[in-house]
Amino acid sequence: MDNLYKPFLSKILKVNPHTDIEYTFRMEYAGEVKPGQFFEVSIPKYGEAPISISGIGDGWVELTIRRVGKVTSELFESSEGKSFFMRGPYGNGFDLDLYKGKQLVVVAGGTGVSPVRGVINHFSRNLGQVDGFSVIVGFRSPEDILFSDDIALWKENKGFTLTVDHASEGYTGSQGMVTKYIPDIQFKDINTAQIVIVGPPRMMTACAGAFIERGVPEENIWISHERRMSCGLGKCGHCRMSHKYVCLDGPVFNYADAKHLVD
Repeated sequence: MDNLYKPFLSKILKVNPHTDIEYTFRMEYAGEVKPGQFFEVSIPKYGEAPISISGIGDGWVELTIRRVGKVTSELFESSEGKSFFMRGPYGNGFDLDLYKGKQLVVVAGGTGVSPVRGVINHFSRNLGQVDGFSVIVGFRSPEDILFSDDIALWKENKGFTLTVDHASEGYTGSQGMVTKYIPDIQFKDINTAQIVIVGPPRMMTACAGAFIERGVPEENIWISHERRMSCGLGKCGHCRMSHKYVCLDGPVFNYADAKHLVD
């Protein structure tokens, strides 16, 4: 019988620092994977942590990691050419085919940009696959902005908005919560538009409410409970919300179902 907890060793191909506490690690990986899924990363003697996939390429995946604890602090000591253990991918991820041919709106905040980065990158490069594409991403401050290189590409789409909660001296861009810019979105067909929202729970609830108030059907809204990920296998029970296990049934949920889930 296979040991489902057994990880594999993956080499670090590239490390891209964003801030003092947020790095993106490009890891060697060949296999099927979707935006919104996650891997468990581990270092012997230190433990493991679930990390969302923030990028997908030929023979690699990218994991954007925030330095917040024992495992992630040790990961930050790793450099290009070294390796750490991974297992996965886990979760359902975002179904890109679901959004093709429809108007798509993506709203993400802070590290919540990581799970949807693959979605934004795909459709930014393939605008002909959707009937309109709008993106709103928000960060706490200019110093907290992630994926600057990607944002330079995203800005080429006139439907892109980058905002910060608190502007520092010299900042000249948009300011305010992401919800501030939802009324600016022009819908072609409110009944078929697809909405993707990822960020802190209160932010996702506020954004979903703003879209519903505008007439977007609840079943057209998709969120991710990626912050609830735990063992990846639904065995430890820490990811359970009501009758669902985020590691198995999510982390991506339709809002019509997700609104009923409680810790």
